[in-house]
Amino acid sequence: MKAPPHPHHGVENLCAAGTDLYEQALRAGRVKARDAEAAAPCLLSFGLLHPVVDDPDLLEPVSPALALHRLLRASGSRIADERRREERLATLFEPLMRITGTRTAGPDPASLRLLSGTEQINGAITEATDEATDELLCIQPNVHYSGPRGETAQTVAMARDQALLDRGCRIRTLYQHTQRHQPLVLARYEQLRGDVEARTLDEVTDRLIVIDGTVAFIPAGEDGRLALEVRHPALLTYFTITFDRLWRLATPMYPQAVHRQSFNGVTPRQQAIAALLVEGHTDAVIADRLGMNVRTARVHIAKLATTLGSESRAQLGYLIGRSGILDREQGRNPAPGQETEPGQDPPPAPED
Repeated sequence: MKAPPHPHHGVENLCAAGTDLYEQALRAGRVKARDAEAAAPCLLSFGLLHPVVDDPDLLEPVSPALALHRLLRASGSRIADERRREERLATLFEPLMRITGTRTAGPDPASLRLLSGTEQINGAITEATDEATDELLCIQPNVHYSGPRGETAQTVAMARDQALLDRGCRIRTLYQHTQRHQPLVLARYEQLRGDVEARTLDEVTDRLIVIDGTVAFIPAGEDGRLALEVRHPALLTYFTITFDRLWRLATPMYPQAVHRQSFNGVTPRQQAIAALLVEGHTDAVIADRLGMNVRTARVHIAKLATTLGSESRAQLGYLIGRSGILDREQGRNPAPGQETEPGQDPPPAPED
């Protein structure tokens, strides 16, 4: 019976048969040529096996260190060739683009800078903050300062922000509603002195810092170890407008704020969850977007289902639509200066 064709792959994706046979050859010192040709001909084409000088029916392995060095050198040569090709293309097209008044595509190198590592990110933020003369805008989702590292970060941020306030600058920060009763968040606003204000929303964007409208910092990875320093005017304008629009929708974070009222037995927190349920999000996504753990989100979903009389997840979405709670949800956070008149519902304050 004819053997199936060997799958095509690169040396960096060495097949299981090739890996096993190469390991066998390294342990035994040699393998039969017909075995290699039948099971893993790729070892021959990659130069990982070669014939024994005095017996062509046997193959012996090339040292892994030698093979790796040879492959890396070949890879380096290909990269160098591509770089030389790029240089030749740039040299060819640069004078041609000057004819039409264009230049090489891409952002100004000075307008975007990738920051790597907590130390470099914090250093860049501190440097920009030290030069601030007007205002710092900040969006902070899921604030958690736990352990020595978190406490150190909190101390550094407090000193940096107080110095900014002492120079007459302003700080505005947006949090999620679930953060408004966090002890460390409350302590921050009890300790800071100056023109500082915080507001909250059910959902906020990922972390954003905008300083004087001239520089912004946004995440460039999921683990918090990469960030982008942005100085592009169009992006800075976009960030500032987005922040201001969210700010007008947000609720001031004052201890004396009244509690938001429920609507037909559905709490404001459950209204926010209902909006995300209708969009089709999973429990995990809902929890992440509203700054709570999955267990808490599921408790709220169960209570919402009980209140609306739902017997299934699909029916819950239908009942949410019929209940009118999403219409109520749309306008629950009035902008500053748009407080209600006597006899109307009081200005809403979020609950946890």
